[in-house]
Amino acid sequence: MPNATSLQKIKVHFLGAAKTVTGSKFLIETPTFNILIDCGMFQGLKELRELNWEPLPFDVSTIDLVLVTHGHLDHTGYLPRLVKQGFKGQVLGTSPTLEIAAIILNDSARIHEEDAERANKEGFTKHHPALPFYTEKEAQKTITQFKAIEPEKWIELHDKIYCRWMPVGHIIGATYIELKINETIFVFSGDVGRPHDLLLRAPKKPEWADFLFLESTYGDRLHQEEDTDQKLIDLIKELVYTRGTLIIPSFAVERLQTLMYILWKLHLKNRIPNIPVYVDSPMGNNVLSVFERFPEWHKISPKEYKAICNHIHIVTSYKETWEVIDKPIPKIVIAGSGMVTGGRVLTYLKQLIDNPTTRILLVGYQAEGTRGRQLQEGVHEVKIYGKYYPVKAQVHQIQSLSAHGDQKDLIDWVSAIKNIPEKVFLVHGEASASDAFRVKLQHHFHWNIEIPKLHQITEMYIAD
Repeated sequence: MPNATSLQKIKVHFLGAAKTVTGSKFLIETPTFNILIDCGMFQGLKELRELNWEPLPFDVSTIDLVLVTHGHLDHTGYLPRLVKQGFKGQVLGTSPTLEIAAIILNDSARIHEEDAERANKEGFTKHHPALPFYTEKEAQKTITQFKAIEPEKWIELHDKIYCRWMPVGHIIGATYIELKINETIFVFSGDVGRPHDLLLRAPKKPEWADFLFLESTYGDRLHQEEDTDQKLIDLIKELVYTRGTLIIPSFAVERLQTLMYILWKLHLKNRIPNIPVYVDSPMGNNVLSVFERFPEWHKISPKEYKAICNHIHIVTSYKETWEVIDKPIPKIVIAGSGMVTGGRVLTYLKQLIDNPTTRILLVGYQAEGTRGRQLQEGVHEVKIYGKYYPVKAQVHQIQSLSAHGDQKDLIDWVSAIKNIPEKVFLVHGEASASDAFRVKLQHHFHWNIEIPKLHQITEMYIAD
């Protein structure tokens, strides 16, 4: 055993995704170097969203590097605020992750600015004036600090500090991160994908973890076994009969491309009527180009990619959005955002949610406090831009398209770890999900497991 003088103190600051699904931020403080793993926005409940406006409880200028697992907003959306607070270092991630992050930050900044302008113009704000969370100019400045790394190779970050990004499914470019400080390995799962994803290859699995930071989004449940194709077929046939609209709020990354792929396949097999499918997500359109540029990260061939894009109508302007809404024909609309928190889907819902012929299909995780969660739970009205709209549309859900591994998938993902981790931290999950997962993991592995609290600081000592 090393003596006290040969130990190095490490502090881990849980700055997000602690007893909640969003806002992933984990600060690793060493005596000589500080690393932030992910830099996400809080989403959902108002008390969580308000945390975004508070400065981090740490001198941001002393953070040397940010390492990102993947490009989703709840893992990268706080980056412009970090830069505004004084972060001057580089943001490292895989090439597709950083391209996705750039698309998401630019789109998010545009929405922040538009929402602030609308709030000020229409007066549904308590703030005078309402300010955007960050601007497009601030997003652009942040993107200049991005640096792409090659996955699956150890790189040196600092003296005796190494890092490796390993593919983990979930979305294009997504990874888990292995951080080696001296000889101690910290594993940050990011968001773990599913082993049989339609578009992405199965996640790689960690083989060693002294300290494991494990997501628990679906730690308390198994994804329902459901016939996704048949559910879509039934909904679409019903649309033809009622001459209604199927609105699918979708995450722009991976989920949108999966839906496009499924609908194209059903069309090829003549299993659905030939009705128009519109994709209305500026961000989603840009993400499609990332799939085209990084074929090694997914399973779609260039020929299939071209055929899918030719089959789907890509909406390219807000004027065209209104044209689609006004078309008195059965139609399918896939629009951002996946949790119905913003984006083009709100325009469709404002006009069509009070129509009994409208169908809304939820196809992903709906965080607490989002409109998506409200619709999932059967509310009779929703608030959009300060006004309430009655929900007369039928709301349906497909859970099997989730990009997150469920409890079984997560247990399988950690099953390749050869050692007994010194500590496992369950993060990125609502409190009930994390606790159920803790019980299950302890039953399987008898590990030392903790569910950290927000802003908790944990000290640990490793061999120097």
